Amino acid sequence: MTHKLSRKLEAILFLNGDPVPLSQIAAWLDVDVDQVLAVGHELNQVFDSHHSALWVQVVGDAMALATDSELDAWVRERMTIKTAEPLSHAAWEVLSIVAYKQPVTRLEIEAVRQVGSERAIETLVVRGLIEEIDRKDTPGRPILYGTTHSFLLEFGLTDLSQLPALDNSPNFPGIK
Repeated sequence: MTHKLSRKLEAILFLNGDPVPLSQIAAWLDVDVDQVLAVGHELNQVFDSHHSALWVQVVGDAMALATDSELDAWVRERMTIKTAEPLSHAAWEVLSIVAYKQPVTRLEIEAVRQVGSERAIETLVVRGLIEEIDRKDTPGRPILYGTTHSFLLEFGLTDLSQLPALDNSPNFPGIK
C-alpha cells in the first residue's frame, strides 16, 4: 500500500509546480495528513537511495517536489535561467516587516518604516513573496498581508518559526 501511495504522491507533486496543501494531498490520497508526511519521508528515502536530483520538501502546511540544492548553480548555468532583478532595499525592509509581524496592513508597515511602501508591497506581491491574506476588521477593511509558500521555498524554511530571532537593536524599530 505504501508503494502505491508514494507513487501517487510523487505524481501529484510532479504535476503541481507549486506547493500543494497537505490537507489537499490527504484528501486526494484518502489518508490523514500524518500519513502524507510519512509517505513524503519514505519517498525522500527512495530518492536518496537512488541518488535522485529530486526531494520532497515540506513548506509550511504544504508539500512540493524540489531539486537538490547542490544542483542549483549547475542548472542555472546550463539552462540559462534568467534570475529576477534583486529586490530593492525598500522591498527587503517591507518583506522583513511582513515576515515578522504578519498579518500586517500597509499602514502598519509604513508606521514601522516611516515612509510610503505601496510600490515595495506591489513588487513583493508580483514576485509571489507576499500575498493578501485577509481584510482587517476595522473601518475601511484594509488588506492584511502575509508571506507565501514561495517565500518559505525561496529562503529554505519549513515554517516561520525558523526565522532568525530579532534583537532589540535600533536597526529594527517597531518590530518585536
